[in-house]
Formats: sequence, C-alpha cells, structure tokens
Amino acid sequence: MMKLDATDRKILAEFAANARIPIAELARKVGLSKTPVALRVRQMEEAGLITGYRVILSPMKLGLTHVTYVEINMTDTREPALQAFNTAVRAIPEVEECYMIAGGYDYLLKVRSRDMADFRRIMAEKISALPHMSNTSSRVAMEAVVEQNHTLL
Repeated sequence: MMKLDATDRKILAEFAANARIPIAELARKVGLSKTPVALRVRQMEEAGLITGYRVILSPMKLGLTHVTYVEINMTDTREPALQAFNTAVRAIPEVEECYMIAGGYDYLLKVRSRDMADFRRIMAEKISALPHMSNTSSRVAMEAVVEQNHTLL
C-alpha cells in the first residue's frame, strides 16, 4: 500500500472535488510545480489509488428520484451460487449499489428508479429473476440526508 503524505491527500481531495482540474491548477492549489504533481498523480494511478476518472450524473435531474433498498435472502450461499448472483445483479443498470451483508439477510441493493411503478417493474422483471434468491424485503428512502460520491481523506 502506498504511503500518503499531506500533499498526496490534498491532491486526492482536489481530484475528488473536480476530476477535470488541470494539472497546472492542481499544482497551484497544492503548492508544487506541475512536474512533481503529475508524477505523484501517475504514481497514485499505478498504485491503484486512483482507479479512474468518470462523469457523475445527477440522478435527480435525470428523473431518477425514487430510491429503494432491497434486502435479499439467498436459497444457496455456496460460492458458485454467490458468483452467479453477483454476475446477474451487475447486469441490472438500475442497481446502483450491491453489498453482500453479514446478518439477517445476504445482500443489500440500492435501486434507483423514476417512481414506484418503475420500481415495481424492475422488481418483477429483473430482481425477482436473480438466481438463488429466496425472498426480498424493500425499504423506500424518503430523503437523501447525506449522499456523497467520494470518500473523505
């Protein structure tokens, strides 16, 4: 694991806020010249600390205002069944997040849709067809109080 100093953390914080920041502006903000900043960025990319750059779309502006968390229990939790489920759930674009959970259920999905009717269609056509699933329980989010697209350093 790469050891990060204060300057590396500043670089990552700036990238988290604006991945399109030019190296010259980034260098100015962290107090170094362009060459050392570019070198640090390349090292963080090679170390796997920076895994990519992407556009973050606004779900609200796209009309995807409905968020539902779906708890899933499995009929089989042996590795082949889990792998089959993982592969299938990754193919559902409305599933924004999926976590394997230790506790009262096996998986937790965050599903984003236009409205309740759209969510019902996603459940009926896609989620209910996932392999090795026994039952689900859904919880509708009323409001996003904290929703971040990056990790604080």
